[in-house]
Amino acid sequence: MVVELLPGVALVGYLLATGLVLSRLVHPQGPDYKLVFSAAVMAIVCHMLFLADSVFADSGQNFSLLNVISLVCWLISTAITITALRTPTVLLLPIVYGFSALTQLAVLWLPAEVQMQHFEHNPILLMHIIMAFVAYTLLIVATLHSLQVHYISKKLKQKDFMLGNQFLPPLLQVERLQFRVLLLGTLLLGLTLFSGAAFTDNWLAAHNLHKNILSSVAFLVFAVLLWGHAQRGWRGRLAIALTFTGSLLLTLAYFGSRFVREVILGRLG
Repeated sequence: MVVELLPGVALVGYLLATGLVLSRLVHPQGPDYKLVFSAAVMAIVCHMLFLADSVFADSGQNFSLLNVISLVCWLISTAITITALRTPTVLLLPIVYGFSALTQLAVLWLPAEVQMQHFEHNPILLMHIIMAFVAYTLLIVATLHSLQVHYISKKLKQKDFMLGNQFLPPLLQVERLQFRVLLLGTLLLGLTLFSGAAFTDNWLAAHNLHKNILSSVAFLVFAVLLWGHAQRGWRGRLAIALTFTGSLLLTLAYFGSRFVREVILGRLG
């Protein structure tokens, strides 16, 4: 009974953290980060506890589409919260916590799905899955940071120094962090593709082919962006466009087929 209450508590925590940030964006002293992080940590912990109970069962691991999306949102929320302890990310917090709140709402309203896996029998596949999750999380975090870079750059060009903008981090600091996270995520994505091709028997199977092609193209997009940034100084709109393109391709690769198979075809069937 206690476990069933966790998504509701997490939902309240995420909504509270989002509201605390948005309500004080233009306040002279900015958001009260102690309250924001208290609410966020409560939500993240409850989110994690429910995920552990929902994913890990006695008969295996339940990697349904909803559980996977919830896991990704938890990873991103955790990563952004940890980053926010050192780098101001006031613009990203309501976006990330808002999406995590939506996943908890989906958990409460949508019927529970089951798609059992048995990763304990294949540790190499388990490592492949973990690398894929971490790579995707890092690349989405880099994409969010690119949004912040674009916003700060726009405000600097407009010479907009209104209340709320004074709490934004330096542009170069955020841009440097964006490309560091992007580099790490791209390297992990490359390792994920290599491990999948080298150690997965059905890597070229029909049901995996589109996922691997899209992931490979996304890797190339990110790699080209990193090369262009290092060698040609690419930044600004071009960097944002390429980052979003790579993230969209990767999202379609990771979730596109599962959405069609589990949601659309599942309901038609």
